[in-house]
Amino acid sequence: MLVLTSSRCSVSIVTSHTMTVRTRFAPSPTGYLHVGGARTALFCWAFARNTGGTFVLRIEDTDLERSTPEAVQAILDGMNWLGLQHDEGPFYQMQRMDRYREVLGQMLEKGTAYHCYSSPEEVEAMRERQRAAGEKPRYDGTWRPDAGKTLPAIPADRKPVIRFKNPLDGEVSWNDVVKGNITIGNRELDDLVIARPDGTPTYNFCVAVDDWDMQITHVIRGDDHVNNTPRQINILNALGASLPLYGHVPMILGTDGQKLSKRRNDVSVMDYLVKGYLPEAMLNYLARLGWSHGDDEVFTMEQMCSWFDLSHLSISPAQFNPEKLDWVNNHYIKAADNNRLAELVRDNMLKDGAVFENAPALPAVIALMKERTNTTVELAQAAMLFYRQPAADVDLLKQHITDAVAPALAHYTEQIASVEWNKAALSAMMKETLAKFTLKMPQLAMPLRLLLTGQLQTPSIDAVVELFGREVVLSRLKKYSS
Repeated sequence: MLVLTSSRCSVSIVTSHTMTVRTRFAPSPTGYLHVGGARTALFCWAFARNTGGTFVLRIEDTDLERSTPEAVQAILDGMNWLGLQHDEGPFYQMQRMDRYREVLGQMLEKGTAYHCYSSPEEVEAMRERQRAAGEKPRYDGTWRPDAGKTLPAIPADRKPVIRFKNPLDGEVSWNDVVKGNITIGNRELDDLVIARPDGTPTYNFCVAVDDWDMQITHVIRGDDHVNNTPRQINILNALGASLPLYGHVPMILGTDGQKLSKRRNDVSVMDYLVKGYLPEAMLNYLARLGWSHGDDEVFTMEQMCSWFDLSHLSISPAQFNPEKLDWVNNHYIKAADNNRLAELVRDNMLKDGAVFENAPALPAVIALMKERTNTTVELAQAAMLFYRQPAADVDLLKQHITDAVAPALAHYTEQIASVEWNKAALSAMMKETLAKFTLKMPQLAMPLRLLLTGQLQTPSIDAVVELFGREVVLSRLKKYSS
């Protein structure tokens, strides 16, 4: 049993298998799905799956100036690409305004919230005075209706905000499932605004009401939210609501040791789709940024869900390593179905001018080329070898087709017209030609690569010849000999 306390009350939360776990991912739709947000969503999703619980998706769209339908769709697209399917939602805060107004009314009636008529200029002036006195700037409670206090006259034609009546004394403590015990004195917290003059509720208030209404049992989120937690706990206590367990995971750092930044890093999940990463590789890599299961580096999401628990979340920031992501992605590309990979690379290849007519089957080419590629973009570029006309450098041809090699090349061309068409027979014929003309493999393989593909580096020449097919190989070799 874990007890979280504040000055208002003590709430006991039983963390046993009888509890129905309910987690939530609650992004603000002000842009793309951030890599850090995707990791948070993954942890929430995996914990719900591990416990047989429920994963809720909530869109916190009350920032009307920055929230857009396009950003909402970008988040949904990112979640869908990763396969992080929610069980409930998406719920939109802007569609819950009636509920927020209802709770605000109840809090005003109960006295846990109050109208504040201080203007923004007056609030800033009081904070300036506090800063000048070396004090922490905070709202001074001018309109706070404490016992025996006379309030100022209400200014004419001024719409009030609604402030939460934060406890004046005591502490807010919670046992963070990642960071351990955290305690913040209530005097560090002022009476925050929970509704603007136009009646629109503010972030911390909406989050508290949503977590209450949606019966969220575990809030797993980035540690940039630590400062919000005591405010939300006090609001939940004022509402008489049960408290969730909180876990704040450290941020993800770039290779430079700084927080991931759009100016320096690829931070949108969908950037990695465009760059040719597979969703299962991205999930596997993100899982290891702040969570571990022994020394396991590569695992399926089914394995992760069976292993995942909150006790193995790291307390230290994770560093995003693109080279490690490439290694993980290469593993999944090698394991992926060739037909699936062919569909993923086809459009990029068409944009690069690939001609698929009278060419090898793309899945067969993928099977040959995927071992040495880290992304599907690299795979598409590598596969182009088989779908464009070769343009070998004349000087390279002269360098590799010497007087000693030319007769062997002519013999090879003659033999290939009738040899049985499989890799073993092609390999045997190559060895026979090399022996007949006392050549080493590279002496014949290099000119063959140039004539067939226009480049010196390819997979095994026998595999390349087999995939091209007899007709293409003969036409390209005879074109040179003529």
